[in-house]
Amino acid sequence: MKQTDRIDRCGGIGTKTMQQFQTLGVETAGDLLRYYPVRYEFFGNPIPLEEAGAGNVVTIRVIPEGRPQNMRNSRMQMISVWAGDGTGRIRLNWYHMPYVIYRIKKGQTYFFRGTLIRDSFGLSMNQPDIWEPEEYQMFAGRLQASYALVKGLSRNRVQKALTQILDEAEDLSDELPAGIRKAYDLPDWIWAVRQIHFPESTEALAAARRRLVFDEFFLFILGIRQMKNHQEFHENPFHFEQHAYADRLLAGLPYRLTGDQQRTLEEIRRDLRGDHLMNRLVQGDVGSGKTILAMLALTETAENGWQGALMAPTEVLARQHAQSFREMYERWEIPFQVELLTGSMTAAEKRKAYQRIADHKADIIIGTHALIQEKVVYDRLALVVTDEQHRFGVRQRKAFSQKGEMPHTLVMSATPIPRTLAIILYGDLDISVIHELPGERLPIKNCVVDSSYREKAYTFMQKEIRAGRQVYVICPLAEESEGIPAENVVDYADKLRKIFPPSIRIEYLHGRMDAKTKNARMEAFLSGEIQILVSTTVIEVGVNVPNATVMMIENAERFGLAQLHQLRGRVGRGGYQSYCIFMTDSGQTERLEILKTSNDGFQIAEEDLKLRGPGDLFGTRQSGSLQFSLGDIFTDHTVLQKAAEAAGRVLSEDPELQQPEHTALREQIERGREREIARIL
Repeated sequence: MKQTDRIDRCGGIGTKTMQQFQTLGVETAGDLLRYYPVRYEFFGNPIPLEEAGAGNVVTIRVIPEGRPQNMRNSRMQMISVWAGDGTGRIRLNWYHMPYVIYRIKKGQTYFFRGTLIRDSFGLSMNQPDIWEPEEYQMFAGRLQASYALVKGLSRNRVQKALTQILDEAEDLSDELPAGIRKAYDLPDWIWAVRQIHFPESTEALAAARRRLVFDEFFLFILGIRQMKNHQEFHENPFHFEQHAYADRLLAGLPYRLTGDQQRTLEEIRRDLRGDHLMNRLVQGDVGSGKTILAMLALTETAENGWQGALMAPTEVLARQHAQSFREMYERWEIPFQVELLTGSMTAAEKRKAYQRIADHKADIIIGTHALIQEKVVYDRLALVVTDEQHRFGVRQRKAFSQKGEMPHTLVMSATPIPRTLAIILYGDLDISVIHELPGERLPIKNCVVDSSYREKAYTFMQKEIRAGRQVYVICPLAEESEGIPAENVVDYADKLRKIFPPSIRIEYLHGRMDAKTKNARMEAFLSGEIQILVSTTVIEVGVNVPNATVMMIENAERFGLAQLHQLRGRVGRGGYQSYCIFMTDSGQTERLEILKTSNDGFQIAEEDLKLRGPGDLFGTRQSGSLQFSLGDIFTDHTVLQKAAEAAGRVLSEDPELQQPEHTALREQIERGREREIARIL
């Protein structure tokens, strides 16, 4: 077996199971090797209740004192039972799990595992896993990996396939040069992959994870620095002299640019007129006014006879941008033509758009990844503005550079990353930072609460909806996943439909849905047809919905502070007072309290960097601002720095990666670029 072989070569994987793996983006043996666990649990000895600390995930061995009680009311069904172990008592609760009432018998010993909560009523545990003693012994004393899975695909099925691949694959060679492995004390890649899926100990798991995170960062940084080395030789072939229309647009704005916006605009204009091509990152918090800067730069590009392109992360956002450009151009009598190009357009619509672009009847082209498809031929494309949706900006920039003359590049990012990390990650770009927010925005009101507040939250959400507003609910998971006790959007939406009246339309959204369905749901939310949208973090780079005033984030402890701030930025975009509710049962309220006291994304990112320290091997991997498979730029910032150092050493010795020991690295980088470009096309 080879890493490129489909995983249905593994025993027991038929058509249905193969489809389930494909839903996760796993098609080949190599894909599965790199489909890393999201958390680990150590199934050790049970903790006596008198020693159990609130906020910790623990195993307890207790005996129910009576039969479980069905506490159903008009809004919610809860099964509850008191249990004890001789050192204390605990109340065990399950929501919307009616079968539990038949599983637990009075007087029988059980093992329960979950997060302990301590309040005025004593100890409790919500949604704990249940084992009978002989079942629990199968896990005792072992580290167990958990994966983000879809319904019907079990952890056991994944691990059987992994075992077969690791035993039979013929091409599991280590492509990192021996000198780098030795210099940074990194274990062998094959050993690391085995340990990340089947850890022998906490020490082995830590070493394995460090090696694999190093690889991710090293290859990424190597790729972008190599690109910068090539770009530095490109002189600016475009002349920018005229700016009357851009100035007219600027003068007509109903507000003045902030100082940071004005400085950034001057830096962009200086780059456009400079000797070399612009490669600039504009970092600005949500709502800091990056889009108007992009509009001014693109207007100036069109005014000087060139074409400009704006790539958005979603079709809905692309349409919003196109509509906004057209309205403003019409209002101020600016004569440039705006073309929209998205993947969902019909073949006939695309052909007409391609022709208008090629004939330069379109001055500014706005769209999604459709902008870099082969059939798109630009006429003197001089400026590309991309929304840095995670790390794919590197691939996008390369794809645009292959469409004629290499254009100026402006990358807009709403991800507040500490400058020390931004310099490492975006080493191929000059960086402008917009700290100031426009003064007219109402600050979002925040609260951090546990699940006892949930019914009050639902009542508040309904009050806002009655006032004509809309609501986001964020869950960590797309669908129910074995071994991960967290809310998922599919079941949560069903739960809300039983709680809220039928007149309130509730839908869910997650990244595994097809593009057509995702776009339709976002359009329906934008138009007000959907009142509550239950979503994963896919909406982090979604769309501007000024009417949305409530954001409730379930299992808030599972996200990094910087990403929670990003999610919060989906509300507060209109003229209404907005609210964000951080829901957690983990006891990590002190960490989350930072979000209550600050709306400054850069300050929050710096705090996140301080707090996240070494990776938590036994908790859920935090969602990061850049979607690496395993690494997290906050938790793993020391590894990031070492990987950057190693990349610098390699390129100083061999800028083109032509030496024999670097051939595998060059091929990996090219494979990665081709794979990402193919994926986004």
